[in-house]
Amino acid sequence: MEAIITTPIKPASWSYAESFVAEDDVLAAARARADEVGVSPIGAGGGAALRFLAAVLEARAVVEIGTGTGVSGLWLLRGMRPDGVLTTVDIEAEHQRLAKETFAEAGIPAQRARTISGAALDVLPRLTDGHYDLVFCDGDKREYSAYLKEALRLLRPGGVVAFDNALWHDRVADPAQRDEETVTIRDLGKEIAEHESLVPVLLPVGDGLLLAKKEWAGDEA
Repeated sequence: MEAIITTPIKPASWSYAESFVAEDDVLAAARARADEVGVSPIGAGGGAALRFLAAVLEARAVVEIGTGTGVSGLWLLRGMRPDGVLTTVDIEAEHQRLAKETFAEAGIPAQRARTISGAALDVLPRLTDGHYDLVFCDGDKREYSAYLKEALRLLRPGGVVAFDNALWHDRVADPAQRDEETVTIRDLGKEIAEHESLVPVLLPVGDGLLLAKKEWAGDEA
């Protein structure tokens, strides 16, 4: 049965929720760098959700696909355990240099952020199976389905995979939109919703944040 929302959230309420957790000067500087190099980082609401998720998981090991200038990475690091390590992958080495500036300005010890330059689908297979608490995907939208397969291998039972841009500028909810990126994200949502070993939720923060928990063995009903 399709849920019916009789009172959609008003723009003012959405903006209030999106900015509920304020960003500091370090994140503002990271966003300015992103503008300079043409990167679109996760919004403040999505970043706050990532920090909350990393904190709830008491995450010690996190993978990020799409380093950008360090906006999402800093949100993640601020939610992780003090000894947690973020492994962040990006095809643009210059973006990762800027992200390292962001982390340094935030006082993050260098050993807590491992940057790997390269294509995600070349790098991810080299990472350790079942080692990670959280995998955050914000890379090439056309590769989202492949990222899911890698994430399911990388995550420990009870770990979570997260996808940014899950609403893709309001295109995913419109069946008339059939471009490759939109279709890929739409199909990903269906795949996750129907997956027997995942507990999914789609949060309408920013441009949509799709989350799925990997069930513990024997948890399936």
